[in-house]
Amino acid sequence: MTHDKIYLVGFMAAGKTTVAQALATRLGWRAEDIDSLIEARERRPVSEIFARAGEPYFRAVEREIVKVLLPMRHVVVATGGGTFCEADNRGAINLDGFSIWLDVPIEVVLSRIPADGRRPLAADRAQMERLFAVRRAAYALAHLRIEVGAATAEEIAEQISDHLRT
Repeated sequence: MTHDKIYLVGFMAAGKTTVAQALATRLGWRAEDIDSLIEARERRPVSEIFARAGEPYFRAVEREIVKVLLPMRHVVVATGGGTFCEADNRGAINLDGFSIWLDVPIEVVLSRIPADGRRPLAADRAQMERLFAVRRAAYALAHLRIEVGAATAEEIAEQISDHLRT
């Protein structure tokens, strides 16, 4: 099976951006990060977009960025934590490339998220745990699930590369 585009999906702090960079390097491709592209377009951080314009606005911009990425090939895309949960995005992603869910336990997520406000949906732990549970159903619709656990980005990239070769 050949793939010319990989989308990494999963919850916030799953390591999607870091793994995308490691995997892209390994494949000789480029890496793109949807949240970074949104921040560049909007000229402000995601936390500020959520605070000033709200989540619906953010999701609309996110859908536009997904569409911009569709023609690109030989790219590993790190999606935002909610990108794949939107039905339109999920459909486009699964038709356009190979989606891989980086499945990370909630305990690991909680240990990785700084309490500095940069993650707007992580402000309330109980709310975040509910969001984590709800989003798992959407992530399960990815083409492949990789259990992340304590593996390094390089180890995960190697595991994905091995899978792509089979």
